[in-house]
Amino acid sequence: MADEGDILTDINLDPAAGGNGADNGPVAGLIAQYIKDLSVENPNAPTCYQWTDQPNVDVQFNIAATPVNDEVHEVELKITAGAKMPQGNLYLVELSYGGLVGLRNMPEQHSHAFLYAEAPRLLFPFARRVIADATRDAGFAPLMLDPMDFGALYQQQMAARQQQGEGESPAPGSMN
Repeated sequence: MADEGDILTDINLDPAAGGNGADNGPVAGLIAQYIKDLSVENPNAPTCYQWTDQPNVDVQFNIAATPVNDEVHEVELKITAGAKMPQGNLYLVELSYGGLVGLRNMPEQHSHAFLYAEAPRLLFPFARRVIADATRDAGFAPLMLDPMDFGALYQQQMAARQQQGEGESPAPGSMN
């Protein structure tokens, strides 16, 4: 068994030595996340609580990425969830959930994939909880959104863009 002296001799404590040499390896990570905008409408309360039909629930997603500076982007996951019945609307929840994503030394195609597939995957569980809490707080059963495969959705969007002739290099903006 090694003693403390053996362990310390393997660790270079010289700050001038640097980490892995030059800082040129690709790095990506989530810096912060936040609710950017949240709207909850319950237009037919209290009458709607007596309705017994099965609601028709519609959920829409949109992903946008905006550069903040050379190494930081804001990724915005927009979710609109509405429930309707023959008698009228039950609720409408509109959430814009944002995250600051740091990217360094990444090729464009990899950074685009990270911004539109991996970052939304990291943000989604928290946005899902906000939607569930909002519908519950509006007096309804919590809307538990099914998990999403953002990687597969990204690949489908890229394939569709290539078929439409938009080229191979993805442009910044939004995907829905």
